[in-house]
Amino acid sequence: MTTTTISRQQQPPLRAHNRSLVLEALYRDGSMSRADLARRSGLTRPTVSALVSDLIDDGIARELGVRDDARVGKPATLVGIESDAFHIVTVDLSSAERFVGAVVDLRGGVVERASVELDGAVGEAAVGLVERLVDDLGSLTTRPLLGIGVATPGIVDHEGVVRTAVHLGWYDLDLRSRLSDHVGLPVHVGNDSNAAAVGIRTFGETTGQAAAGQSLMVVTIDHGVGVGLVVAGALVEGDQFSAGEIGHVTVDENGDVCACGRRGCLEEVLAAPQLRSRLRQHDEGSRGAVLNDAGRALGLVLAPIISALNLNEVVLSGPADLVEGALLRAARETVRQRTLSAVSNGLIMRIAGSGTDLALLGAASFVLQAELGLT
Repeated sequence: MTTTTISRQQQPPLRAHNRSLVLEALYRDGSMSRADLARRSGLTRPTVSALVSDLIDDGIARELGVRDDARVGKPATLVGIESDAFHIVTVDLSSAERFVGAVVDLRGGVVERASVELDGAVGEAAVGLVERLVDDLGSLTTRPLLGIGVATPGIVDHEGVVRTAVHLGWYDLDLRSRLSDHVGLPVHVGNDSNAAAVGIRTFGETTGQAAAGQSLMVVTIDHGVGVGLVVAGALVEGDQFSAGEIGHVTVDENGDVCACGRRGCLEEVLAAPQLRSRLRQHDEGSRGAVLNDAGRALGLVLAPIISALNLNEVVLSGPADLVEGALLRAARETVRQRTLSAVSNGLIMRIAGSGTDLALLGAASFVLQAELGLT
């Protein structure tokens, strides 16, 4: 793997902050002149000129030529992000069947993909598969790598320690240190549902999944069930990093025993493996009823959250054959039945578009934020 040493953490705090302002303006608003950057960032022109020179030297930005307009005076030279200057390896560990990953550029464009079959691996065997996937992806690019982003199910703290990931058999696993030691690169680890929400916030315009406002809930349905929650533009993680762990909310006290040891958790009704198993036990004519029940259970759990926060947008991310149709309709209707019209009238509940890589892009966002200061 080709590494890089441009991390903002190696720079003086004020300079790193100012550099982030310039990068943020270029990243969000596109190419512009140094004078435009000074106005947009609030920094002085000499400061902006010095920072742009540094970004060009580091390969992150480049001059694009003079602006073609009719303004009086010397035409301004435009500066823009060099999207392909660095790559990011990003992996999503949420599927019950396989770990998936991609090499992406600085704009979230997918360059290469790879995956490894899970085959029931847990504990150290599952860690080994993550290392193998990261190695495979790293071999697919000749660009310098900015870092590794990981979206994993479970409770993850700010140090990249997976405190609990029941289905993977991980408890107090320092995944960030393990991977960083393995590849010699910065590694940033976060919860998969949080990553999906961040992915929409960061790359929504690119993927066609742009959020309607500043607040958003993403419900991920796969090996487990979780929520990524953005309120007023900020990711909500909770004091114990457990915000969004709705999969283990009890919805049926007489239900099946969950992997967590309790009975009747939402995951037993809604998680993809359990839901597919239940569908196989019914004929085609009963399929709608099974999905309706799962959607209603989800709606029962979401209604108080949506009401308490007055959320206007909920995105369901999961296998299209499960979440589309009856499940989505039942969840939406249940929420509306159990909340005031002042709350539910503005509610948009939709599915993520097919083929979207929300968790992968969100994990890439973790790297962009930590290494370049892009929020």
